[in-house]
Amino acid sequence: MEEARWYVVHTYSGYENKVKANIEKAIENRHLENQILEVRVPIQEVRELRTRQTKEGEEKVWKDVQKKMFPGYVLLHMIMNNDTWFVVRNTRGVTGFVGPGSQPLPLSETEMFNLGIQASNMEVNVETEFKVGDTIKVISGAWRDNISRAVAVNPSKMTLTIMVETLGTETPVTLSFSDVIKI
Repeated sequence: MEEARWYVVHTYSGYENKVKANIEKAIENRHLENQILEVRVPIQEVRELRTRQTKEGEEKVWKDVQKKMFPGYVLLHMIMNNDTWFVVRNTRGVTGFVGPGSQPLPLSETEMFNLGIQASNMEVNVETEFKVGDTIKVISGAWRDNISRAVAVNPSKMTLTIMVETLGTETPVTLSFSDVIKI
């Protein structure tokens, strides 16, 4: 299986959050959660000096605001294949991938580091209450009230895998930590 990389798509200016929401909805509808892992609109905290009117006249006030780091761009952590390319490229508001011609170009490790994105080959240190072998109860979604044992735990993605019996066959199902509890 191919490795997930970070890609950048260009959007209409001001549509970044709408594009993010549209892509996340397409991921959910087409069940691409294992191929398009994350969608980001990078923002930064900025302190601005603003003028406001008071009874005594004008007053200068510092205000903390959030601004998009790259207006017109959205970052995607995904496995590039025909399906994911098609879904992203045909999302309303997306004008194209960043790269030469129509060829998407993944971010380099240096670019990822400068953006504060941890490279996939660096160790991710996330603590979790779940471990392989734990008894798990599903509390939401299609598998609600199902009780099973965890067969895999992925702390960096905040998911775990359980085995569910379907039509007499055990099938692995990956769920978000928020959809399960440990019993």
